[in-house]
Amino acid sequence: MKAVVCRSPGELVLEDRPAPGAPPAGWALVAVSHVGICGTDYHIFEGKHPFLAYPRIMGHEVSGTVIEVGEDVDLSVGEAVIVNPYLACGKCIACRQGKPNCCVRIEVLGVHRDGAMCEQVLVPAQNLYPANGLSLADAAAVEFLAIGAHAVRRSLANPDARTLVIGAGPIGLGTALFARIAGLNVTLLDMSAERLGFAESELGFATLDGSQGATADLVREATGGDGFDVVFDATGNTRSVQSAFAHVAHGGALVLVSVVKDDIAFSDPEFHKREMMLIGSRNALRADFDHVAASIRNGAVPLAKLVTHRTTLGETPRDLARWAHEKSGLIKAVIEVGS
Repeated sequence: MKAVVCRSPGELVLEDRPAPGAPPAGWALVAVSHVGICGTDYHIFEGKHPFLAYPRIMGHEVSGTVIEVGEDVDLSVGEAVIVNPYLACGKCIACRQGKPNCCVRIEVLGVHRDGAMCEQVLVPAQNLYPANGLSLADAAAVEFLAIGAHAVRRSLANPDARTLVIGAGPIGLGTALFARIAGLNVTLLDMSAERLGFAESELGFATLDGSQGATADLVREATGGDGFDVVFDATGNTRSVQSAFAHVAHGGALVLVSVVKDDIAFSDPEFHKREMMLIGSRNALRADFDHVAASIRNGAVPLAKLVTHRTTLGETPRDLARWAHEKSGLIKAVIEVGS
């Protein structure tokens, strides 16, 4: 089969690789249809991912069609599926508590093991969800949107809560969209006038331009000095995360959607006097995938606006390398692998 392989940082090639072969019991063989390109993929290409061994086939935002099943699999050959790329052990404390998204021994397709920038991939059947009428192109967007949907569910925010989403990249925009779907009153904060312009004109969000002054002053002015009831940080930036504590209203919550590799420092007196909640959000669960798929079906998610760039498997080495640096106009890029 054809596969796009990141051999080493900065080296991305199209190779012939052995096909995965027949699926074992409990697994299915999937013909890959579409793959979204994630920020993680750009980081892998640039050599910025801290826990990755090269060479690696990237790709974890995936849709496809079942072409063969192992024993004890309740899926039909020919069925269109959404791939949940978080492979959990099923035995650790997180899995036993129904939280496979934060499994102690989790493996993510395209990160810890080879992913789906290729023509076929083996996946545990429990990680395949019927697309149920979604187009395969739309089905490939479910995973990245589920990250934000999960974060919103984790926030426990009440409807009409005054909400700030920091970071207007794909994950931040997805978080903002699902916060709005949940009935929250959403404002987006970013340093990029271009991304904020997109969020305003195409998605209808209120925005704060972080390049136009101290963010603390902008937040104070936007909220009459109260702060936001719930703040989501989706920047992956240490300074942004640390600053976000000050944007939370008394009695509010800060949800860390993105992850940073550094230690986070904050003022304990400020944290305690607000009786803040600090919430980590990692990956997503089946309920989040189902919620996203239903929201796409009912037209609540403007996917046609979010997917701004498209390519093919053969052109991915050239295009992904270019898009890693040419960000203007780029929200979400998708690879069409099969028909």
